[in-house]
Amino acid sequence: MGRPKEFDPEAAVEQAMRVFWRQGYAATTPQHLVDTLHIGKGSLYNAFGGKRQLFDLALRRYLDQQALAMKALTEDSSPVKERLRKALCFLTEIDASDPERRGCLATNSVVEFGCTDETVATLARGHFDRIESTLQALIDDGLRTGEIQPGRDTKALASMLLNTVTGIQVLTRIEPGPDRLLRAIDATIDLL
Repeated sequence: MGRPKEFDPEAAVEQAMRVFWRQGYAATTPQHLVDTLHIGKGSLYNAFGGKRQLFDLALRRYLDQQALAMKALTEDSSPVKERLRKALCFLTEIDASDPERRGCLATNSVVEFGCTDETVATLARGHFDRIESTLQALIDDGLRTGEIQPGRDTKALASMLLNTVTGIQVLTRIEPGPDRLLRAIDATIDLL
């Protein structure tokens, strides 16, 4: 009979998510995870399989949290452009207010891994597809209500918004404050 786990695996994944988000994958050693999560090295490997498997769990958790928060933000009855602005601010402003300047874990992971890791690419692509679909649905609502200029390609506009968001998420890593980022958001919303 094995010893019972002396830690909460869910809490450990949450903590690991913060570590990977702050440092990135390559800069995070298994020993750093063991020290930060206050677990033994054996527990790291027995519970999660290792650093890489824990990273995948942490990235999935981050993406799930982002999807839930984005859904909640966009499902109200306020004007469409206001909801779009809130969504863009959510996707970027939480990063701008972060003293650690973590940016977005999904975007950071894509930048770090590029196309060399299919798991990261697939997870991030799915995340960006969900964001783009959510933005397109909002833009479609704006066409119906007359808030968005008629005749616009809603898929192209959603892609533009996604591109703006990911660019801002990268800038967040070095930008000292939110002013430039908010100007970009406002200008993008005005283009609609």
